[in-house]
Amino acid sequence: MKKILLIGLLGIALFGYLDKNAQTTQIVQNVFAADTVASASASTSASHSALQSAIDNRQSNVQVAGSGNVIKVLSDDLKGSRHQRFILKIASGGTLLVAHNIDLAPRINGLNVGDTVEFYGVYEFNNKGGVIHWTHHDPRGQHIGGWLKHNGSTYQ
Repeated sequence: MKKILLIGLLGIALFGYLDKNAQTTQIVQNVFAADTVASASASTSASHSALQSAIDNRQSNVQVAGSGNVIKVLSDDLKGSRHQRFILKIASGGTLLVAHNIDLAPRINGLNVGDTVEFYGVYEFNNKGGVIHWTHHDPRGQHIGGWLKHNGSTYQ
């Protein structure tokens, strides 16, 4: 009888421990998920700041994120690697040339003046506002992959 009572008490204790552990795991998962969202948001915000800082300080080779409205669609650059080119007006009022390598990533079909494009790539300063490139994956895996987003699709 004592053995059955002891086994029953151990079972209850184990159930309580597992239930508490499951609750703790859920809390940790919730905190981790919230932290991941906050980190992603902070990272995007920092990258937007990095873009403006690079522009203001005439820097080059800076990994940045941002978005803008297409103000001009240019012809493709066909010298060497082919690049789709267009000009974005960003929130600060400045403009950026986007040079998107279409030998390594899909072209944005149906891109029109007035469209919004988000980007993640490398900023290079020039006297016209700058260029965003590396908006694609690196097949060699030696460079941070970039991307463009347009109308719900990602191009990388």
